[in-house]
Amino acid sequence: MTLRGIICDLGHTLILHTHGEDWTRIRPRMIRDLADYLQANSDFQFDSISFQNVFARQFSDYDRQRSVEFIEYSAEQILCTTLAELALSQPDRKNLGEALEAFFAYSETLCRAVPGLIETLVELRDRGLRLGLVSNASDEANAQRLIDNHGLREYFDPILVSAAQGIRKPNPRIFKPLLDSWRFEPAEVVMVGDTLGADVLGALNAGMHSVWVRIHAERPDNVENLKHLQPDVTIDAFAELPAAIVKLESVLRTG
Repeated sequence: MTLRGIICDLGHTLILHTHGEDWTRIRPRMIRDLADYLQANSDFQFDSISFQNVFARQFSDYDRQRSVEFIEYSAEQILCTTLAELALSQPDRKNLGEALEAFFAYSETLCRAVPGLIETLVELRDRGLRLGLVSNASDEANAQRLIDNHGLREYFDPILVSAAQGIRKPNPRIFKPLLDSWRFEPAEVVMVGDTLGADVLGALNAGMHSVWVRIHAERPDNVENLKHLQPDVTIDAFAELPAAIVKLESVLRTG
């Protein structure tokens, strides 16, 4: 069998966060930035500490829910729910978008491309492989800015973000618009990502092949999932992907 398409995850697959997986290190700063923006750009007044505490709790609650239900609760929903709980009026669409941009701004400064990223994408594209991107992310604008900030847009079509789709990997339905666009069979496509429970299980659920990038193999969820989830191929760096595709195609031909 010939593989025709590759779907990539975004965070920790194409782009690394310098804080690793420990969002607790930077989220308090992000929430303070959000509160500061709202206080400076809204007509209503509120206690900043109360806002930060409620938003942090709402974010934590939603984070747990989406990891179980595989439904995306967006950062916009979390902010609107927080404001409603505090009996504060909702910002207009422009201020809402700008507030969320302020929330994610600091985290975006901590992102960098994985080594050899562009060279690897060029090599895969030059081999005739279609490249798409499917990201679990709570804010589509944040994901789209990261894509543009790192010069990735020209390599991927389509680009799907869970915040816009309303569902998350490993729910296989998130891949359907991409597969329909390509008109490829799932067995002709490989999902590449760093998370066994989202990327590898999502590929399995959708009938696709999988490549696991062991960037954060020590994450507790990856350690636990490795007991019962086996990717087709495992690599230690994204730059190893072209060789991994050759290896996988060889296995599929002989298997």
